[in-house]
Amino acid sequence: MQPTEILVTSPTSKYPILIGDGLLKSLPALLEERKLTGKVAIVTNETLAPLYGEPLVQALGAKAVLVKMPDGEQYKTLDTVRALYDDFIAAGLDRRSVIVALGGGVVGDTVGFAAATYLRGVALVQIPTSLLAMVDSSVGGKVGVDLPQGKNLIGAFKQPEMVIVDPTVLDTLPDDEWRCGVAEIVKAGLIRDTALLDASLYRRGAIDYIVRAIAFKVNIVQEDPYEDNIRAYLNLGHTFAHALERVSNYGWKHGEAVAVGLLAAAQLSQVHGLCDPSLPFRVEQLLKTLKLPTRYRGYSAAELRAAMGTDKKRQANRIRFVLLRAPGDPVLVSDVPDSKVLSVLDSLRE
Repeated sequence: MQPTEILVTSPTSKYPILIGDGLLKSLPALLEERKLTGKVAIVTNETLAPLYGEPLVQALGAKAVLVKMPDGEQYKTLDTVRALYDDFIAAGLDRRSVIVALGGGVVGDTVGFAAATYLRGVALVQIPTSLLAMVDSSVGGKVGVDLPQGKNLIGAFKQPEMVIVDPTVLDTLPDDEWRCGVAEIVKAGLIRDTALLDASLYRRGAIDYIVRAIAFKVNIVQEDPYEDNIRAYLNLGHTFAHALERVSNYGWKHGEAVAVGLLAAAQLSQVHGLCDPSLPFRVEQLLKTLKLPTRYRGYSAAELRAAMGTDKKRQANRIRFVLLRAPGDPVLVSDVPDSKVLSVLDSLRE
């Protein structure tokens, strides 16, 4: 069966997102088709290396090396990037080499940033292995790492040569990680494609909702490649989510934090007088049906609000929230009083 291909047009290049069962095994042929014939570094984490990294290196033969990085959001740092540079130099990677980011969002973002900056940029191939990375972080060319002061504060735009999405790798994905990806797809439904708000779509083994979610993000980033306007809508729920991740020292998984953030954004939309009062209830019921969290514990509203202070989307020291007038009708708002934000955060605290 032929893979589904979605062509992405960026300001600097065109590249395909290929979606299909079993595509991982086609990597050698796909590199040949794209004339990516230099030395290949397969970069993955310690968990995925024996599952997928080592077989790929064997399939590619002598021209490939395996590079491992630690597993977890806490390693999405400049220290990890520096270690990757050392590994690239030791492996003899040059300007013709290809770096393959094989993993979830942490791997894709960190390795992508290393590829963007090593030797002023070498070819990058993204192979996302989590649902969250497939539908979100591998699409759009944004790469970067965290600082102690906040998430994704260091980064670049780096377009890959291609993105390879093989849904069969989700067979080994734990249920909680799969639900993290579902949270990002619900976000897509709230921003534009309201058909994605149908809970019955989300069946493990299905592929249609993955293709639909990827197409949604591709359309957004093609309309606004450098986040000058509507691409900011993709941050729906993320100001809250990043704050929750930060105060928990990344104990909260990104997708689960996004779920709470989506409900917070819906409630703030209502409190700010933008949407019908039924919207927060509808969002909460959908999240609960999908077994996603809707409450947090252990932190005060004031702590979370303070953690928003370094959100990279702030402008002139004011936080820009993505809020909703209705499903499929987002709006950027920067005049939300702190009292409303704190009230919403308090209401979601167990």
